[in-house]
Amino acid sequence: MLLFSLLFYLGFTTEMPPKIDQLAAYSLVAKKLLPIAKTRSFKAGTTVEFKIDLDSIGDSYANAKVDAKELRLRLKEGLRSGTISFDNIKTAFTNQLVDKIIPHWYGTQWSFGGHTAMPNQGKIACGYFISTTLRDMGININRYELAQKSPIDEAKMISCGSVINKVVEDTPEKAFEEIDQLTKEGLYFIGFDAGHVGYLLKREGELFLIHSNYLSPVSVCMETLKESRVFKSFTKFHLVAISHNDTLLQRWLDNGTVL
Repeated sequence: MLLFSLLFYLGFTTEMPPKIDQLAAYSLVAKKLLPIAKTRSFKAGTTVEFKIDLDSIGDSYANAKVDAKELRLRLKEGLRSGTISFDNIKTAFTNQLVDKIIPHWYGTQWSFGGHTAMPNQGKIACGYFISTTLRDMGININRYELAQKSPIDEAKMISCGSVINKVVEDTPEKAFEEIDQLTKEGLYFIGFDAGHVGYLLKREGELFLIHSNYLSPVSVCMETLKESRVFKSFTKFHLVAISHNDTLLQRWLDNGTVL
């Protein structure tokens, strides 16, 4: 614990160590543990469709990054020529990151000092999972600088000056309700007090947490926010829009630096 505290203080990790009673969390989608399908029932009565191209999962990660770059150039030209709207860009960016970049990372092992740049090769901490996938999506960002920031400072950097919603509640149920009210369909950055970060995805009204999970399965995974034991162990959260962040997406289009 002393070693971990020193690493946290020096900025080598934004992870908090798991408590002994928190080791039973589970993964709903993990590349190595469960087959990824077009649809998956996350709880009784709820089926959420994910537009994942199953063939693309087998392609190399290098190809996924090239595809993201080509998408950015096509969208920039489409916006310039007036053939698409900014709403089209929001949707295309989100789908490319959630369905084409991130799935390669499912099953990659978590470590508070992990900083691998390649999925399923080495280990990755929560902050590096966010910064690496954003960089590989084509956002001009220093993945080391972002990953070593505190969750609130990561939120500020990703926000590019947009609103950061702070949620502080005394129960997970109240926190979930407020987060649900604050979000709409799309992708968000979520910071957990001073100890953890991840993506928050709302798709077809359901909230999902995509993160490098320091609890079981101790790897990058997707799970419903409501059932996440990581979520239940915090009371303070920072939310920043990614899908609906016009400044961030414009910088992505222009290859502008996110500082």
